[in-house]
Amino acid sequence: MKKIGMILALLLTFVACSGKQDSTKQGSGEKKVYKIGTDVIFAPFEFEKDGKYVGIDIEILDAIAKVEGFEYTLHPMNFNGLIPAISSSQLDGAIAGMTITDERKQVLDFSEGYYESGISAVVSAKNDKIKSVEDFKGKTFAVKKGTTGSLYAEDHQKEFGSQIRYFDDSPSMFQEVANGNADITFEDYPVIAYKLSLEKEPTLKIVGDKLSTAHFGFAVKKGQNQELLQKFNSGLKKIKESGEYDKILNNYK
Repeated sequence: MKKIGMILALLLTFVACSGKQDSTKQGSGEKKVYKIGTDVIFAPFEFEKDGKYVGIDIEILDAIAKVEGFEYTLHPMNFNGLIPAISSSQLDGAIAGMTITDERKQVLDFSEGYYESGISAVVSAKNDKIKSVEDFKGKTFAVKKGTTGSLYAEDHQKEFGSQIRYFDDSPSMFQEVANGNADITFEDYPVIAYKLSLEKEPTLKIVGDKLSTAHFGFAVKKGQNQELLQKFNSGLKKIKESGEYDKILNNYK
């Protein structure tokens, strides 16, 4: 009985101490660590290299965090999962080459645009029949879920009488076109331009002019994390003024 009593006493002491430690931790005013989501594969904005994520977005976020003095953890995921994760408060924000659109503004608040982009049409390097928008009719589109490229395809599907095939990532979407299983894909111009610049023998090519012009923005849940949004805007201005912003972009030219 004495042993049982001693064990109970020790357990009660441990629970009491644990509660005190938790209370101290909660009330210690520790700095918030923001959970920031990003795309998995979207070079040159975010991609994995030597076991770590790098790219324009990653470097911009890191530079802003340093000048604004906040901490964050990076959470890579498929692009189509980012908005649901922000909306359900699993993420505090996201930087993922996300185009600022009126539709997205219904559920998200965006920073000032940090990069000018736009959608381009992409076909197989062997395709000489598709040269402009007039050649899109009756063609099969390959698009990445949740992107402005997929929105363009959906908005013009009836006009062109096209079929749409959806993919979770850019490489799969590109491969579908390169293999001839789809005729056209739509991608942000800087992304496809960067990809083609790295290839000695490109399997894809851009056709025609950009189909749209837009800006990428840092996103948070609508009406929440306004302090983080303000820090991003403030930091963006600072790194542009210091020249750090241009230095980051030049790393990926």
